[in-house]
Amino acid sequence: MASSQKIVLKCSDNTEFEIDEVIALESQTLKHMIEDVCDSSIPVPNVTAPILGLVIEYCKRHMPAANASVDDLKSFDDDFTNVDQGTLFDLMLVCFYYFALFLVGFCVFVTVAFTLLVLNTILVDS
Repeated sequence: MASSQKIVLKCSDNTEFEIDEVIALESQTLKHMIEDVCDSSIPVPNVTAPILGLVIEYCKRHMPAANASVDDLKSFDDDFTNVDQGTLFDLMLVCFYYFALFLVGFCVFVTVAFTLLVLNTILVDS
């Protein structure tokens, strides 16, 4: 990926992530925050470091400049969604709020995975 301006995102637990601006600008919410905030970091409230780290990793892998093969992306996506119900729920919320346009397919995928996990839990407990 070509060098670009860096943006610092600050999670609710005060962890900071320095990312390329091109990744942050994929989010309309973050784009507006970057335009409005002249501070050294952009706050990302209600998002913890582990969740934001996962979302950033997903964005980096799926950026066109990453030049990843379809097989590599499929393998990454399969591993990426192999997480517990709470993590899936948190990812779903972050995707819809911050990265809805860039991750539309992923948001749908995570939502379906979460729904199936919940339904499976309900059926097993019944």
